This record gives sequence, C-alpha cells and structure tokens, in this order.
Amino acid sequence: MGALSEPGAGRRIRVLLADDEAMIRAGVGAILAAGGDFEIVAEAADGREAVRLAQAHRPDVALLDIRMPRLDGLAAAEEITVTVPGTAVAMLTTFSEDAYVARALGGGATGFLLKSGDPHELMAGVRAVADGAAFLSPKVARHVIDGLGGGRLTREAAARQRVEALTPREREVLGLVGAGLSNPEIADRLHLVEGTVKAYVSAVLERLEVKNRVQAAIVAYEAGLLT
Repeated sequence: MGALSEPGAGRRIRVLLADDEAMIRAGVGAILAAGGDFEIVAEAADGREAVRLAQAHRPDVALLDIRMPRLDGLAAAEEITVTVPGTAVAMLTTFSEDAYVARALGGGATGFLLKSGDPHELMAGVRAVADGAAFLSPKVARHVIDGLGGGRLTREAAARQRVEALTPREREVLGLVGAGLSNPEIADRLHLVEGTVKAYVSAVLERLEVKNRVQAAIVAYEAGLLT
C-alpha cells in the first residue's frame, strides 16, 4: 500500500467516512491511510450518525455514501453543509446513482468519487475538496452528463454559449476549475496571486449563474473545455 502514498506538504486532512457497509469503510479507509496525509477522525454507518459526528469532530472533509439508513447521504450532505460550513462534502457514488447528483449539487457537495475508482483518484479527490476545489471523477462526470436527460447536443450548445460570454482569462480559470484545481493551484498555474484567482472564480460562478464549483465544472465539461 505504501506505493500509493502521495503525501501533502505536512498538513493532515481530517476525514469523516460514512457508509453503511463496513467493508467499504475499511477499503476506503485503507486507501486514505496509505496516502500519508489523511486522518480518519470518525466513521458512521448511517446518515444521522454522520451528521452528529461531523458536528462533533468538524472534519475537513465528510465523505458520504449516497444510500444509507435513517438519513441518506444526500440529506446528510445538506445538513452538514448548513451546520458545519467549514466541512467540505464529497459523495461516494456508483454509476447507478447519477439520478441523485442534481440534488447533491444543490445541497452543497463539491466532490463525486467512484467507489470502484482508482485509489490515486480517490486521494486526489479528497485532497481537492479539502482545498476548496471541486472534483468529479472523470468517469462519473461523463456518466452524469450522459444521464442528465435528452438533448445532449442542445445542452452542449447552451454550455458553449454560456462560456462564450466569459473573458478569455475567465474561460481559462473555468477550465482549471473543471479539472479539479484549487485556487492556490490555479494561481500557481496562471502565475497570479490567490486573491485574483478567487475574484475570477467568483465572477465565473456569477456569470454562469451556478451555485458552486461542481456545477461550474459540469458546464466546463459540456462546453468542451476539458479533454
């Protein structure tokens, strides 16, 4: 497992892991433990317990299964976002659950990770949302976009039209948001100060009329800004 390690620069990311299947929790926990910069501060077997533990431990990231007893992951995400605003929420998904993504987006989730995905992708996704970025597993993103309903070409044309209203720099920032980069990473890539990047991101969200970075990332995918 040590070969998976990609430790960060000294900061440990505190994670709440919630899934009603003990084997999933054990597997995800083992992957994150191999990363070197994660700490599982609490585990929950249902959504209600996840909310309680998030409020008690205030982790950097709450990693939630969508389908859980007592309170599902979507409702838990909404409650955690409201009551523990310093905690980023990422959903553990399967291809059969894309119908729930729109609600999760509206509830404040900023990450969508595939349970059967690559371990490096899981670690990268948790790191990204902990840093305030959005992260969609590429397979999840493609599947979600394909499953949003009829009129895919119409959606793509509409997304391109929305993106054309942005300045060249804003389109560049949107593409990097869609790629899952955090504000500091975008600043480094574009040789800008972080405050300027934050202003660009805010302007992009406002001009696209989206609520968060994940919704912006979907626009970036549909507009063809990502390869």
